[in-house]
Amino acid sequence: MIRTPLRPLARILEARSRGENPDHIERENLRLRHETTRDKARRRAESRLLVTLLALVCGFAIIGARMALLAATEPAPVTRGAVEVISSERAEIVDRRGRVLATNLTTHALYAETRHMIDPVRAARELGRIFPDLDAARLERQFTDPDRRFVWVRTRLSPEQRQQVHDIGEPGLMFGPRKLRLYPNGTLAAHVLGGASFGEQGVRAAEIIGVAGIEHHYDDRLRDPALLDRPLQLSLDLTLQAVITEVLSSGMRMLNARGATAVLMDPRNGEVLALVSLPDFDPNDRPPPPTEGEPADSPLFNRAVQGYYELGSVMKSFTVAQALEEGMLTPDTMVDTRSPMQVGRFRISDFRNYGPELSATDVIVRSSNVGTARLAQRIGPDGQRAFLDRMGFLEGVPVELVETRRARPLLPANWTELSAMTISYGHGLSTSPLQLAAAYATLVNGGWRITPTLTRQRTLPQRERVISERTSAQMRYMLFQTVQRGTASFARIPGYGVGGKTGSADKPRATGGYYDEKVLATFAAAFPMDNPRFVLVVTLDEPEDTTGSEPRRTAGWTAVPVAGEIVRRIGPLLGVQPRPTAEIEQSLRDALTAAH
Repeated sequence: MIRTPLRPLARILEARSRGENPDHIERENLRLRHETTRDKARRRAESRLLVTLLALVCGFAIIGARMALLAATEPAPVTRGAVEVISSERAEIVDRRGRVLATNLTTHALYAETRHMIDPVRAARELGRIFPDLDAARLERQFTDPDRRFVWVRTRLSPEQRQQVHDIGEPGLMFGPRKLRLYPNGTLAAHVLGGASFGEQGVRAAEIIGVAGIEHHYDDRLRDPALLDRPLQLSLDLTLQAVITEVLSSGMRMLNARGATAVLMDPRNGEVLALVSLPDFDPNDRPPPPTEGEPADSPLFNRAVQGYYELGSVMKSFTVAQALEEGMLTPDTMVDTRSPMQVGRFRISDFRNYGPELSATDVIVRSSNVGTARLAQRIGPDGQRAFLDRMGFLEGVPVELVETRRARPLLPANWTELSAMTISYGHGLSTSPLQLAAAYATLVNGGWRITPTLTRQRTLPQRERVISERTSAQMRYMLFQTVQRGTASFARIPGYGVGGKTGSADKPRATGGYYDEKVLATFAAAFPMDNPRFVLVVTLDEPEDTTGSEPRRTAGWTAVPVAGEIVRRIGPLLGVQPRPTAEIEQSLRDALTAAH
């Protein structure tokens, strides 16, 4: 760098020639040099300040943009990691009309942090007074244990109980928010809904999990965060469920029955409109499962799907339907009914002596064991087994209830000719009332096999034809005649065209064999029979009509009157317009002619 000298020789000589002081030149040059240095430093400082200012402006702009982006973005779900998050949300369950069957209620749990307790002895004593089921002495030991800092006291509280605990004034007693599963209709549809309970629990929340029924089957769907605002809609109709429960409960008491069940189904798509099992329970206070005794003794036992029984003469319809389908006979064909029928060392007889022969229709109407046994003899065991398999009797019912997983029909170990004969009139093969309802739906809906469902169906499901429309029309006529002039006359409700078949089966002992005076009485029905829109199955466990001179236990005296009253009560609710019986019968005859 070239620096300008402070005392340039040329200017000094010139100043001396003029008689001036040369030191003034040095001072002036020094002043100019200082001013130049100062100007350069100021410009450099101004440049640095400008760069710093620009950097700050850019930084604040970036931070502001990021904050605006976060504010406009949906919050991301917190994943389980270092902090455990418990979801207590669960979607509602509603009936086919949108009425609430299961919902959530905000409540509180009670716990104690002992390090904050002032008078733990008094707190334990007061809690024992508020909650009589709690052991006050045990709470006192827990509250005063120096090694214990946290104690769960109660998983849920009512508002009144919470206020009483609050009035104790103990700072160590604390409340944790909870979502409680609430069933506002109490026992209504209890076996369908099942129930829910607390799973994983924390101080601020508790997980709700399904433990039985629909709640268990659809547990993942009901807990799915993306579907919490979309209720699960069932096929049940709450009004029909209430009416059938009331009638069935009254019939059960009047007939001194041990238990009862009823299933109402749409035979076109398999929707279950009502499913009742008695005795029942309140899913808001679900009882513990039984640890001893017979499963059917517990109110948790769902007789409609878990109760696999030999249901007696209701099975005769399928024997006759197979014979019709295979062209062995027509409704007017005469069948040998000479009784008793000897098969090896076994004898098959009828409840009454119906003479040497009956028409195929009257085999159903009069419920002839001998007539159906002779038809089964002609069909053969292999043919019978294949047909019942197509009707869905040899496997469990794939309905949306966890209870069906272990419930399976009982089949003969060796399906012999004798087995085929006894199965033809309902002994030797067990089935459930829901399975029977599905099979009767196939008999009357034109021959289409359906799968029972407890969820609302928006479209007609895929169906497989099992029997022809002709056979279905013939069976509708025969079942109608059974009500009009046969064993099910108490179901003759004017205007509704009920048809069906009775079944009275001896009840098996747990140790083998059968009881002498205990039966399972069943009535499988459909209405209106010229265009069946509903299938109804009613089963009573150990019913007994004592209004006569002698006890009467058969289905015609027990299950049929109960089913008839159900039809009379629900017919108007279902929108079924009453019509003259003659008109319905003529419509059935016209269908028979068209089918031929």
